[in-house]
Amino acid sequence: MKHFTLTPFPQYPECTLTAYLHDQSPELNITARRTVIVCPGGGYAFLSAREAEPIALQFLAAGFNVFILRYSICENACGNRPLIEACLTVKFLREHAEEYDVDPRYVFINGYSAGGHLSASCGTMYELPEVREAVGCMDNDLHKPTGTVLGYPVLISEKYGHAGSFNLLCGSENATDEQRAYYSMERYVTPNTAPAFIWHTAEDGAVPVQNSLIYAKALADNGVSFELHVYPYGPHGLALCNKETSYGQPILEHPECEGWIDDACRWMNNL
Repeated sequence: MKHFTLTPFPQYPECTLTAYLHDQSPELNITARRTVIVCPGGGYAFLSAREAEPIALQFLAAGFNVFILRYSICENACGNRPLIEACLTVKFLREHAEEYDVDPRYVFINGYSAGGHLSASCGTMYELPEVREAVGCMDNDLHKPTGTVLGYPVLISEKYGHAGSFNLLCGSENATDEQRAYYSMERYVTPNTAPAFIWHTAEDGAVPVQNSLIYAKALADNGVSFELHVYPYGPHGLALCNKETSYGQPILEHPECEGWIDDACRWMNNL
């Protein structure tokens, strides 16, 4: 395995990519692999370790090459900065596909909670002219992910929104409903939105399941392919749903939800 960390965008020095790549082997005869960008959650206030390396290693074991994107947070999350970093990452991996053994046709982005919001933003808001201009893709879609894998994502700004995430994106604890609505994902879904794999729990008290349901309806209304799993039990922040990511908190161990990652890998391999 090759393991290293990059700071690929000089204009965003706090943004890093940590790579987990398979070694090349003549016996395996695999020259390029489907690739996943993992975006930890944390309400745009911090980056959860539970939603970073443990998940990256599971995707690696399933045959993917993986990059953890540690994007801008806190005051640096204001505006479209994390979104631009995510789109730049998708573009960067395609432009350096041969160097990192990436199959440029299959570059997925995966996130949890606020990281899910970032991943969904990358799959929807990539179309905005201001985003295209910022990443240098006015006449191509190199920055559009092949698909998005969203775990208990923050998506909707209004009744079911996670106020802390939207306040940081807006740069104010007193952000108006109109300001928050700019970052509400359902409003950006078009027939060109990236396909999505989504999972959530009905019991999530921090980011209500309506976030995923409303987004899934928008996808369906626009004819965008998606797969949605809603598990009946479990709190917010389950990650791998097992002891590896529960860190001694039994409430975060839900074996009935553990299958999400196998389903997500199947979905990415079949897309």
